[in-house]
Amino acid sequence: MDLNNLGWNVFFEKHLKAFEQHSLNVGRICCENKNCYMILSEYGELSAVISGKLRNNGANREYFPAVGDWVIFEKITNENKAIIQNILPRKNKFSRKIAGSETQEQILAANIDTVFIVSSLNYDFNPRRIERYLTMVWNSGVNPVIILTKSDLCNNLDEILYEVESIAFGTRIHFISNVLNQGIELLKQYLTIGSTIALVGSSGVGKSTLINKLIGEDLLTIGELRNNIDKGKHTTTNRHLYVLPDGGLIIDTPGMRELQLWNADDGLSQYFDDIETLAKNCRFTDCKHGSEPECAVKKAISQGLLEKNRYESYAKMKNELDYLTKRQNQKSSQIERKKWKNIHKQIKELKKK
Repeated sequence: MDLNNLGWNVFFEKHLKAFEQHSLNVGRICCENKNCYMILSEYGELSAVISGKLRNNGANREYFPAVGDWVIFEKITNENKAIIQNILPRKNKFSRKIAGSETQEQILAANIDTVFIVSSLNYDFNPRRIERYLTMVWNSGVNPVIILTKSDLCNNLDEILYEVESIAFGTRIHFISNVLNQGIELLKQYLTIGSTIALVGSSGVGKSTLINKLIGEDLLTIGELRNNIDKGKHTTTNRHLYVLPDGGLIIDTPGMRELQLWNADDGLSQYFDDIETLAKNCRFTDCKHGSEPECAVKKAISQGLLEKNRYESYAKMKNELDYLTKRQNQKSSQIERKKWKNIHKQIKELKKK
């Protein structure tokens, strides 16, 4: 495989020179499954595991390879297997907080150029969820594109477009129908050679069907409809990178039941800059936009200049991020205490000798 077709460029070439392991090879992670990975490289597709050194150095999930990562690996002679020795610095990453109560980052895709936020025009359509996706995408430094699927089931496209445009602020929006094969050809403008697109969205919105359309074959299993209410099954169970025949790469991600933010302060400020600009005009610098007098945010809502739903969405995400930051600080303190406890223990053992 040609590395340039896989997204290799001067950014990664520059960082590769910093490594002294010149005899090793580079490849791109196309699939991860527990402790095993698949790598695309000049040798083709290889099955790989990470080295013991890399595993020991990885305190959290973020230090392990993710789909889209470029890695340095050692190929096992006469086998289609490899050992991953290092991960090249990431150009960017699209992350969320791992599902559940554990405070850890889950990298959904790395080194991407565009994120397709996929939502269907049936039961799944939820502007507040699209806002949350947009916040996460802006935080990753990647360009978002909104894909509204199943347009053949919707009879008020103009109203939907107006509603989405009111929260998307210049983000490009495409209506498509996988059934009628409409609007899909326009998406190929984003799939230039070496460019990487990540698809995110809930289960059953048509991500797998769309990828099959772009690939030109039924590579992915499609979830059957359930209970005659057009609810697609959860078909993708792990992340996977696909190389398209006409150029470009696509990373498919599982449908996410929990969409919790991770370090998205920059994305929040960028996406909700209208609210944060208003807040600067509040009488108190620490205004919570509740019962405080002379609150510019409340005034804008009462005058119809700011939608109440939009502010509530912002407040919910901000509270979530504040809580997450507190949990992260607590975890960092625990790790630091454990580190010094081990150091003191080692010193005592040395003194005994």
